[in-house]
Amino acid sequence: MSEPKERILDIESLDGDGQGVARHDGKVFFVEGALPGERVRAQITVRRASFEMARTLEVLQSGQGRRTPPCPAFGLCGGCVTQHADQSTELAAKQRGLEDNLARIGKVQAETLLPMIYGAEWGYRSRARLSVRHVHKKSSVLVGFREKKSSYVVDMQACPNLPPAISALIPALRDLLATLEAKERMPQIEIAVGERVTVLVVRHLTPVSDADGEKLRAFAEQHRVSLWLQSKGPLTAVPFHPAERPTLDYSLPEFDVRIAFEPTDFTQVNQGVNRVLVRRAMHLLDPQPGERIADLFCGLGNFSLPIARSGAHVLGLEGAEGLVSRARDNAKANGLAQNTQFETANLFTPEAADLKRWGRFDKLLIDPPREGAIEVVKALGQTDLPQRIVYVSCDPATLARDAGMLVNVSGYRLRAAGVVNMFPHTAHVESIAWFERST
Repeated sequence: MSEPKERILDIESLDGDGQGVARHDGKVFFVEGALPGERVRAQITVRRASFEMARTLEVLQSGQGRRTPPCPAFGLCGGCVTQHADQSTELAAKQRGLEDNLARIGKVQAETLLPMIYGAEWGYRSRARLSVRHVHKKSSVLVGFREKKSSYVVDMQACPNLPPAISALIPALRDLLATLEAKERMPQIEIAVGERVTVLVVRHLTPVSDADGEKLRAFAEQHRVSLWLQSKGPLTAVPFHPAERPTLDYSLPEFDVRIAFEPTDFTQVNQGVNRVLVRRAMHLLDPQPGERIADLFCGLGNFSLPIARSGAHVLGLEGAEGLVSRARDNAKANGLAQNTQFETANLFTPEAADLKRWGRFDKLLIDPPREGAIEVVKALGQTDLPQRIVYVSCDPATLARDAGMLVNVSGYRLRAAGVVNMFPHTAHVESIAWFERST
């Protein structure tokens, strides 16, 4: 007898990808479009020995957390996965996911669960990379995010996750690009929103003609944005129009810090939540005047400069030379050069000797990319360990792995951990953890 193509499933929870999780006949089912507490009719899309993938065809019994997604592209666009869930449902799922990862991967449990950090649900993205595609059959240009699991570009007129003024530019960008000679050779537009200027970085695969250049200048002036051009990788992005432009930056008012950045630099996409995250990190780290504190994967100084404002001495280590240079400039501009030192270092393959040569640190802040900081954590175990570590993570699984090493090998206690909802409506989970040496 062939396996049924549809199932009636009772959804128990959400997984890390925003899919409903159900159990039936000894198998786990991951159901796209389903929420906890719901009974759904689902179509099976993938079969494996221990699990199956499915998509919701009909919600037979709706959960309390379900709502109507405000974006007409939801379900097709790959940018969001949980617009059909209210905020409390999304946050609860992310908190549970962090706890499960810590227990399952790291074999650790936080002594305290921190209150979840969250902010505005909509209009929060100060950074985005929009794809561009010329559609010959329709004689039009699409500007937007890619479709789910596809290279196609969503036919979108707006995005509720972008600031309203930026979302409103999408139709105008479509109209502009449709008139350009090089419309088939401009595959993406990167958006960077600062507090005083918005920058659009236009990726172009061929030189921009004089005619196209005039149209781009007119667009920048009409919409009061700064246009940059990028011919190859991120380091090739250069200002195009206007020549005189305000600095692209963001502020951390609580610490009297303003951080300048280039449009292709890494910065947090959610400036409001980032301010709360920095405040939480400073509270947990508790930097004191005269302490030596290292900030690993320091970037532009998002945490380094608030630490230095406390009177502590900070060493910021980062792999990208451009970011290190701008971190030094930011320290100088904020009057913190005397309390800071920024150096280039490969933190993905460090040896204990690499860390020892910087001297002993009282405390440590780690903010790695998704790969985590396992080699740093291993090397730390062979040094004079700092008393306290605050770890900011963008992947619960690698945080859990590294937490297991810190607790079960290096003898730290996981004093507290919690979720930071930096990316509402997505499966992306930021988190923060506080480790303390056992005494």
